[in-house]
Amino acid sequence: MSAIDTIRVIPANRPAGIIENIAATLRYWADVRATRNELNRLTDRELRDIGLTRGDIERVARGL
Repeated sequence: MSAIDTIRVIPANRPAGIIENIAATLRYWADVRATRNELNRLTDRELRDIGLTRGDIERVARGL
């Protein structure tokens, strides 16, 4: 009789794998998109109130 071990302990100090990198990239893209959309919904006056212009939206969304 054979058995398959489905419970694995993953060391906490292991380097991030490709799946984790892809997931992190997708989360980043989603955050950038959501931030960009929210800022684009603001009027020019509202943007000015928070010290931004339309030209700043992409930079702010990307966190640069």
